[in-house]
Amino acid sequence: MKQVVWVSAFWLTLTSMGMALDLGPLPEFRERDPERVKLGQLLFYDPILSGNRKVSCATCHHPRFGTSDGVSLSLGDGANGLGPDRSADPENLPEQRIPRNAPALWNLGASEFTVFFHDGRLEADPGQPDGFRTPLGSDMTTGFQSALAAQAMFPVLSADEMAGHYSENDVSQAVRQGLLSQDGGAWDIIAARVAGIPEYAEAFESIAPGKKVSFTEIANVIADFMAHEWRADDSAFDRAMRGGEPLNPDAQAGMDLFYGAAGCSSCHRGWIQTDHAFHAIAMPQIGPGKSARFESHARDEGRLRVTGRAGDAFAFRTPSLRNVTLTAPYGHSGAYPTLESVVRHHLNPVTSLYAYRIDQAVLPDLDSAKDDVVLSSDEDMRAIADANVLQPSSLTDDQVKAILAFLAALEDPAERLGVPQTVPSGLHVDR
Repeated sequence: MKQVVWVSAFWLTLTSMGMALDLGPLPEFRERDPERVKLGQLLFYDPILSGNRKVSCATCHHPRFGTSDGVSLSLGDGANGLGPDRSADPENLPEQRIPRNAPALWNLGASEFTVFFHDGRLEADPGQPDGFRTPLGSDMTTGFQSALAAQAMFPVLSADEMAGHYSENDVSQAVRQGLLSQDGGAWDIIAARVAGIPEYAEAFESIAPGKKVSFTEIANVIADFMAHEWRADDSAFDRAMRGGEPLNPDAQAGMDLFYGAAGCSSCHRGWIQTDHAFHAIAMPQIGPGKSARFESHARDEGRLRVTGRAGDAFAFRTPSLRNVTLTAPYGHSGAYPTLESVVRHHLNPVTSLYAYRIDQAVLPDLDSAKDDVVLSSDEDMRAIADANVLQPSSLTDDQVKAILAFLAALEDPAERLGVPQTVPSGLHVDR
C-alpha cells in the first residue's frame, strides 16, 4: 500500500505540472544483517587489505568527500593523507596516478546496479558461474554473493591502488607474478592476514560457523556494509514525490527542465538518475590513461577496452546523480572541479573539450606525472571529439542555475555507522 501511495502522489505532482513522466519502479533494497554490516564496516576502513597495510577502501571512498576523495585522479599506494591533502611519499613514490576518478558509492545496494566501474568491466551475466562477468574471466573465484561484492575487491589487485610496488610486499609480488585468485595468490594472502587477527576470526566464526575465513566472504560483508551505509533515498526530491513538501521553485523549475526540454533524463533517467549505459560525450581525458603496461599511449578508450567494439570508443557509464553535489570533481577522469562546469560541458561537449585546460583539475603533486599527454595530441583529441554523441544545446544562465538547484534537491548524505574509532588490526584509520 505504501508504494502505491508513493507512486500515486508522484503522478498527482506531475499531472499538476502538465507533464507525463514515468520514472519506473522504485529502487529495491534488501535488508542486510547488522552483524555482517558491522564487520564489513571495520574491514572497509582497515588498511590490512592493502599490500603495504597503508591504504584502505576508505582512502579513495571516504564519507568526508561524499564517498569519493575530492581529487580528480587519486594517489593510492605510495602516498599519505586524505583527500586533496593527500601527497606522494618521497620514500616510496607512486608509479603513477590512478587512471580514473574514484566513483561515489551511493545506492550501490539497489538491485538495479548490475554494472560496475567506469567502463563496466564487471557486470551481471547469467552465463557466468556466479552470475557476473569480471576481468578475471574463467579464473574468477566463486562465492561472491553479488556483483557489488566482486567489484569491491578488485582494487586490492591494482599496484597503483592498494597492492603496492613489485617486491615490496607479499601481495604485490603475487600480483606481479599473476597469482591472483589461485590457491596461495593475492586474495588468499589477504584472507590469511584477516584470519590471523583474533577479533576478525571470531566475527567471521559468528556469521559463518565452521567456515574458513575466505576472501570472497570478506568481499561479501564489505558489500553488505556499503549497501547499508550509503543508501540515499530520502532527499527533498524523494519526499516531494511521496507527497510531502514540494520542491522549492528553483528546484522545481530545474526538474521541469531536467525531465523536459534540457533532455538530461535521456541518460540520467529513473529514480536514481542513470540509465546504467555507456555514452561518449567528449569528456576531457587527463592523467596516465587506461592502457596495458606494454602499451605506450595515454588514452582511455573506455567501454571499447571491454567490448572491442569501435562504437564504444571513449564511452563511459552514466553515473547516478544522487548526492552529486558532494562528489566533485566530475567525469571519468575528474576533469571538471565544479558541478556547474560539468553541466556546461554537456551543452557543447566538443567545444568544451577543446577549451579545456589542465589547471582546472584537482591533482595532488606528483613530479613524474604527465597529465596532459592526450590534451596535447591533435590525433587523440580528434578521436575523442569524433566519438561524441551529444548534440549542442542551449540553456540560459538562469536555466543552468535551475538545473543545479534540482541536483541539490537530490542530496541525502546518508551515513549510518560512520567511521570507526579503531579497527581490529590496530592500523591507522583515516578520519
